[in-house]
This record gives sequence, structure tokens and C-alpha cells, in this order.
Amino acid sequence: MTSFDPQMLLSGQYHDMLVAGLKMSLQYLFWAFWIALPLGLVIALFRLSPYKPLRWIGATYVEVIRSIPLLAHMLFWYFGVPEMLPVSIKEMLYEGPVESICAVVALGVYTAAYMAEDIRSGIRAVPGVQMEAARALGLGYMKTMCLVILPQAFRLTVPPLISQTLNMWKGTSIATVIGAAEMMYQAGQVESQSFRSFEAFAFASASYLVVSLIITGIAVWFQHRYPVRTM
Repeated sequence: MTSFDPQMLLSGQYHDMLVAGLKMSLQYLFWAFWIALPLGLVIALFRLSPYKPLRWIGATYVEVIRSIPLLAHMLFWYFGVPEMLPVSIKEMLYEGPVESICAVVALGVYTAAYMAEDIRSGIRAVPGVQMEAARALGLGYMKTMCLVILPQAFRLTVPPLISQTLNMWKGTSIATVIGAAEMMYQAGQVESQSFRSFEAFAFASASYLVVSLIITGIAVWFQHRYPVRTM
């Protein structure tokens, strides 16, 4: 029976490969979050817009994106989208970390659809009289949203947004299908080179667990520090 070898996880070539994969996954999470959050906010405002074409665009985005698995998004952005780009942009893309770029964009675009619904729910939870009072004071739709509605909705929206961030963190593992050097990819490389499957995937599993617990801890802290007020 093969025994567990913790030494390969603490130092050496395989340790470096796994840590590099962990750092890459964290970078994917960071950059995808900053795509998903602003895009989700825009889509949520579209969904609540008084203008029908904007509401239609927002609803179409959410329904289309949510109906397609994240795996299909990854493959589409990596294999499909570059083929449609102008040659100069395509060559520039392939000179860089194209797998990482496509993985981040796919994660961000996919998660934005879910974040948009969370933000929309938070905005709708703000009493309608707030909107009416702001409009009665002469504020336009966007000023009312930015100065009155969104600050109140923020407290309601943050916990579910953190939950979406947790899902996005776990979703970084799917980037391995396009060859992005994230943690699961590196764990697979270590396993194929060392034939130490348990250690490689134990490291990856423990890393996902630890980061997930940290994100969950942030959500719990936020809910205690900024409890939802009864309106």
C-alpha cells in the first residue's frame, strides 16, 4: 500500500507547481469578479429600466447566459470567439496568455448574469416610496438609483454576491478544459508526472476548501457587522 507523502506538498518541484496553480486560480477569481460585478450592475439596471428595449436586453442576457453551462461558455470563448476576431487582434491575443484571458472572460460573463439577479432583487427590496420621493425632488432615473436606491440596496445585496463569488471560485476549476494552468490543471500535471494522485488532488481539494471557508467567513462577518435593517 502506498503511504501518504506530505514532503512533496511542502517543498520541491511538485510543491511549486501546485502553488503556482493556486495563485493562478486566485488571479482568475480576482479578475473575473471585476468583470462580473460591474456587468451585473449594468444588467440589473437594464432589467429595472423604465425603457422597454433596455429591459428586453437585460432579460435576454440573463436568460441566455444562465441557460448555457459554464463548460460551454469556456469552450465558446476559447475556441469560438477568437475565430471571429480581426487577424491583428487574434494574433495579439494568441501571443499572450489566451487560455487565461478566455477563462476569466467566460467566468465573468457567466457570473454576471447571476449577480444581476441578486442586485435586481436588492434594488426591488427598497420601498417604492424611496423612488417616488427622489423623483418628486426632481432627480432623474440614474441619479435616483446612484444616490438613493443603490446605497440602500447594497446592504441587502452583498451576502448573495459573496455566495456568487464562492460559486465563481469553484468554477475556476472548469478552466482546466481549455488548458489554463489553474489549480486542477496543475494537480493533473503533478499526478501524471509523479503518479501521486492522492497528494496532488488532496492539495487541490484542501485549497478549494480553505478559500471557500474564507469567502464564507467574509459573508458571515458582513452579515453580523452590517445586519439587514427592517424598512
